[in-house]
Amino acid sequence: MASAARRQAVPAGGPGPLAAAIHGVARRAARLPLPLPRGAGYLGTFALFLATGIYGSVVGGHVPAIVTALHDAADTGARAAGFGLATVTISGRKYLSAAEIRQAAGIGPGTSLLFFDAVAAREGLLAVPWIAEAQVRKLYPDRVDIEIVEREAFAFWQLKGKVQVIAEDGTVIAPVELAPRPDLPLVVGVGADKRAKGIVMLLARFPDIAAQTRAAVLVAERRWNLRMKNGIDVRLPEADPAAALAELSALDREKKLLSRDLVAIDLRLPDRITVRLSDAAAKARAEATKAKTKRKGADT
Repeated sequence: MASAARRQAVPAGGPGPLAAAIHGVARRAARLPLPLPRGAGYLGTFALFLATGIYGSVVGGHVPAIVTALHDAADTGARAAGFGLATVTISGRKYLSAAEIRQAAGIGPGTSLLFFDAVAAREGLLAVPWIAEAQVRKLYPDRVDIEIVEREAFAFWQLKGKVQVIAEDGTVIAPVELAPRPDLPLVVGVGADKRAKGIVMLLARFPDIAAQTRAAVLVAERRWNLRMKNGIDVRLPEADPAAALAELSALDREKKLLSRDLVAIDLRLPDRITVRLSDAAAKARAEATKAKTKRKGADT
């Protein structure tokens, strides 16, 4: 019924007079020439070439080069206006050179103060392993102040045969050949970099043991072995290694334990100490025991 009502609403002879009038006006307007602003053709052509150039730059991977060129042009203009970067002051550096710091901060020969990004410069400085903290200040019209705090070399860390310099927090800051000094303690193994501070500070409480230690080796990321300079391995317990070191220090002081012909000293059990003799010492001990047994037999 509804569809029938809608069909009856349209006269059988075609559209009404109002609809016909509107249709006629629209047809005449479509045939009228529309005036364009002067220069619209040139603007359209320019827009077409600009869009084509932008598209080609994006597709061709040239956007970074274009951005760099625009940035350089802006710096040139800023320098011409009196905002060239004339002075860079750097404080707090000990190991890094001034050139390395300027490079990390993104400061080059053509840098202007007006377009220098202090936030990005600080981020660049903090990306340098030697740098723990950095502050960058712009002082108009032509000066930048950079203040850094460098990490101190704390230990050598060896992993899979590669030795690097680490800071107290375990951050790798330099290869071994750039170590500021050769007498840093050596830690070895997976995870030893992050736990170096603990074992180094512990050994500092026992300077007599520390002086004889060549390396601290982290075993299974749980406990430490000490490799002594004479080749003895000292096996420390996971729990309370300080007590074990105190006992070792006393035994070495009283009985010269670390000067004996040993391969290993096992301190992992709290109620006993186990030592392993070297092959030569074990052979000599066996021969001495055998000779002693023979003498006892002869006496009887």
